[in-house]
This record gives sequence, structure tokens and C-alpha cells, in this order.
Amino acid sequence: MRVPLERKVLNENDRIAAGLRERFQRGGVFCLNLISSPGSGKTALLERTLEGFDASRRMAVLTGDIQTDNDARRLARFGFPVRQITTGGACHLDARMVERALEGWRVEELEILFLENVGNLVCPTSYDLGEEARAVLLSVTEGEDKPLKYPATFHHADLMVLNKIDLLPYVPFQAALACENARRVQPEIEILEVSCTSGQGLDGWRAWLEARL
Repeated sequence: MRVPLERKVLNENDRIAAGLRERFQRGGVFCLNLISSPGSGKTALLERTLEGFDASRRMAVLTGDIQTDNDARRLARFGFPVRQITTGGACHLDARMVERALEGWRVEELEILFLENVGNLVCPTSYDLGEEARAVLLSVTEGEDKPLKYPATFHHADLMVLNKIDLLPYVPFQAALACENARRVQPEIEILEVSCTSGQGLDGWRAWLEARL
């Protein structure tokens, strides 16, 4: 019985996600789903992203966590609309959670909507959130073989952000090998190298976002 139930859940999720995608496209909203393992730096990247944009820019963030609203409070400092989705144990966001969290927002007035998914490289992959693109973060404190261990996540990603590159002199991480592994899984994936601490590569990240508006 487990397989039919899982299919039913995913079919319902896809139905809601399709409605969200139509809503975003109709309003000209670029929706980006950010996925990574815990501690890779999604929230830090969003902090540097928001602080780098003028307050008049029309962007918002939905950030997901199993518990606490810590990330939402960190991001709200920059003056953009932010809402926390607390999943209460679920290891991913789903389309219904996003739909509910957007209630009361004039989404069609946004330029960019960031969806910061729950820290996990497995569960979020199966759930369409209505996004236009997916970005997966990999930090140099992890392993170069993450794309091979979690191929579905990297296969469905449009962009890989290699984060924390300021630590490369201090960790045994081979950046070229990590990029090679990502392209073995997804030959068309774009790759950006950034450091949220030093600011290196953040101009390229912002340019990637602007190119999609």
C-alpha cells in the first residue's frame, strides 16, 4: 500500500505546484528553490544576497526548517518580506506548505521569490514547489563525491553553488573534482564558486539572478 499512497501524495503535490508555477509565470516572478545539506550556507548566501540589493527591489523569502524561526529572523533584518515554514518533522518543503505560506502576499508584484528548503539532499528532490529553477549548494567542508552520492538532487538542479571557497587552503577538498562529478550527473549544470565570508564570487551570483528576471 505504500507505493500507491506515495504516488497519490506526489500527484497532489504536482497539481498544487502546477498552479503555483502558473501564478508565478503570470506575474513574471522568478522562483528559485535552494537545496543543500545542513550547514552548507543557504541562509548565509541569502543574507549576502539580500544585503546586496537595494531595498526597493521586490523580493521575498520563504525559509523552511523542521523547528525554530531562526533563519527567518536572520533574514528579516534586511527589510524584505520573509516567512518561516516550520515543517514540524517533515524533511522537505512541499507545494501545499508554500501555497499556505503565500496567503496574503501579493506574489505577482515580486521579482524574485526564494524558497530556502529544509537542509537535506534526499527528500526535497521529489517535491516540485512550482519553482522556475533549482540551485543546489555544496560547501568545501563536505565531500567532492556528494553529486555522485545524491545524483537525483544534482541531476534536477540548474545551478550548483560551491560555497565557502575561502576555506579551500585549509581543507582537503578538490574543487575541480567536485565540479567534474556534478557534470557527470548533470552535464548542463551551471557552477558558481562563492564565499559568503569574503564576498568572492557574489557578483557572479547576483548576475546569475539578474539574468533570469
